Amino acid sequence: MQLRLKYPPTPEAAPQHAALCVSAALLLNDIDLDYSVDSVMRLDGLLEYLRQGGLTSERMAEVVFAFGCYMGEVFVRRAGGAWRATVGSPMEGVTGFPLVIQLDGHRYCNPIGKVFKRLDQGPVHALPAFYRLYTRWDAPALGPDPAVH
Repeated sequence: MQLRLKYPPTPEAAPQHAALCVSAALLLNDIDLDYSVDSVMRLDGLLEYLRQGGLTSERMAEVVFAFGCYMGEVFVRRAGGAWRATVGSPMEGVTGFPLVIQLDGHRYCNPIGKVFKRLDQGPVHALPAFYRLYTRWDAPALGPDPAVH
């Protein structure tokens, strides 16, 4: 998949991609994404809304990439994660995306890939469960946010 991104797909630019997600969510659906753990549920609900509307990651890959960077920024800001280039990491060859999150020294996760899967494959790839898996966040597993328009 060839992405035409506004910023380079680097660890340094990931927060800028995430900021695009925040703007898009507010403009598209009046959803406030504030980098809180609770906002993971709002993002999940927005993705479900888009999926039910027939949108796919192929049709809006650059937007989905930004949404994945937002998810990664929640790991960075709330769980002590750090952006890493996939090349040269243990995730090289495992994911088709250029960025991953490193947690706790040797653990890695792929929030960008997870957001792509969430949009294309549905609630089986729910973002709150993904966040809980890597952080042990003790929040209920909720479905899509009913506040999403």
